[in-house]
Amino acid sequence: MNGCAVTRRLFLGFAAGAAAGPRVLFAQRPEELRLIEAAVPQRAVVAARRKRRLLIFDLNVGYGGHGSIATANKAFELMGKKTGAFETVISRDPSVFERQSLGRFDAVFFNNTVGNLFEDTALRRNLVEFVYAGGGLMGVHGTSVAFTWWPGAHEDWPEFGIMLGARGANHRESTEHVFIKLDDPDHPINQFFDPAGFEYRDEYFRFHEVYSRDRVRVLMSIDTARSKFEGRQLGNCIRADDDYALAWVRRYGRGRVFYSTIAHNPYVFWDGNMLRFYLAAAQFVLGDLDAPTIASARLTPAIRAQEKLGWRLGVEAYTFHRYTLFETIDKTAELGLPFVGGLSFQKVGGGIDKNLEPGLADAELEAIRLKLDSAGVSMLTYYFHDIPGDEAGCRSVFEFARKIGIETFMSEPKLEALDTIEKFCDEYDINVALHNHGPDQSPHYWRPEGVLKACRGRSKRIGACGDVGYWMRAGIDPIGAVRLLKDRLITIQMHDLHDRGPDGYDVPWGTGVAKVTELIEEIHRLGIEPTMFGLEYSRDWFESMPKVAQCIEFFNKVSVRLAAKG
Repeated sequence: MNGCAVTRRLFLGFAAGAAAGPRVLFAQRPEELRLIEAAVPQRAVVAARRKRRLLIFDLNVGYGGHGSIATANKAFELMGKKTGAFETVISRDPSVFERQSLGRFDAVFFNNTVGNLFEDTALRRNLVEFVYAGGGLMGVHGTSVAFTWWPGAHEDWPEFGIMLGARGANHRESTEHVFIKLDDPDHPINQFFDPAGFEYRDEYFRFHEVYSRDRVRVLMSIDTARSKFEGRQLGNCIRADDDYALAWVRRYGRGRVFYSTIAHNPYVFWDGNMLRFYLAAAQFVLGDLDAPTIASARLTPAIRAQEKLGWRLGVEAYTFHRYTLFETIDKTAELGLPFVGGLSFQKVGGGIDKNLEPGLADAELEAIRLKLDSAGVSMLTYYFHDIPGDEAGCRSVFEFARKIGIETFMSEPKLEALDTIEKFCDEYDINVALHNHGPDQSPHYWRPEGVLKACRGRSKRIGACGDVGYWMRAGIDPIGAVRLLKDRLITIQMHDLHDRGPDGYDVPWGTGVAKVTELIEEIHRLGIEPTMFGLEYSRDWFESMPKVAQCIEFFNKVSVRLAAKG
């Protein structure tokens, strides 16, 4: 394979142009266009759930630009058109990251974007909040040094590198020959490659910090046993652990993130397998291709089983509500769980002496994002007792939910607030699960019939948060409740109690009277995939870790057995 030939005169001309201002340097050659057209996939990997728009941003600052930029732009444009999977808009104007403008897109593709693309803090905040709230982020090759001062890749926005999963551009030759192994051969994005791996030539970046398998789900990497490293090194190309990841996915808040370093040479984008790989990646970040993202180092047989079932086990913050949120996150990670539920009346911690509720400053929200990221934990749900029914108050609560990246509220709002809440559920794509306490605290929602009545005729984004412990204390059979609610069960707070009735208290799952195995099996039979199986252990507040761990072990065994049955 041969890349674009660039003469010294042409390169110097490009460099002079770059000094006058950032630009994309390489025009499309007719023969390249024919090669791209011949290689572009004819069908989408999956059908788009709705019309999708992909923003391609290809600005370079302080650098002339890679020869593959125009090739990638054309390949993505044609892939979107031919498959009907998405529409592309190409821009180099930072104003496209104004919130209203960014909201027109489902994902952003930073196409080989080297240098400090924009310094405006509001635009940067718009981008990270867009991703955290569920937008997609895609980057290739030089994107690993986006928002750094170039030359030299001096850091200017650390959170971007964390969000992407990489920083730096250490590499060997631009056509280095390696053998690539698939670290996750069954992953949907990898489906077009031989599971045994393949040989390839390109310029491969070697990453150090912030890359980590504790942070990202590695798709492919250099097979060091079958590759010979030789030739010059530009930067530090050696890792003591021989971990040279080339492509990965991850979750950042609700956001779907994909990165691949295989994008230096134009020929990458007229390689049929690579284009199918990139089409799958695009459909992943756009929200159409479902694909697992739990970090590679955190995978266990139980977590893989739960991925197969579409289930996520996480700690409800109430379990540790006498600690701070930051301490709860640490305890969740210590227990080996990747998910947590938030709680509005819990202190944040980490030097933030405020509750997790609307009104937190941008810097405080950033601190929460970075704490969750460093622990490898995502917040899926959030308890806010009474979402207000007035427009301004309701929007304020939903705006906060968007910024902390949750999928589902747990709440007990007034019935008359539901019309307003429903509107914001649809606008923000956030569920509201009506939580049940006892009859006195939750007169409308304590029985499943009451929740169904409140939901009648409403969006499927409004449903139930079944609290198994309160159902049992109120004399309600949890299995019967789940059967009644069916797909209106949006999320569930799991308990096992020592006895039925108002005095029942929490015991490790499987040791009480809740018939937890049968309950989990019924949820599986009904095909319910809750936002989270919330592990809420409301006893022995400062000594509950061993019993919480026992609950996790129980759930893991049941889920492994169910996944094996298919």
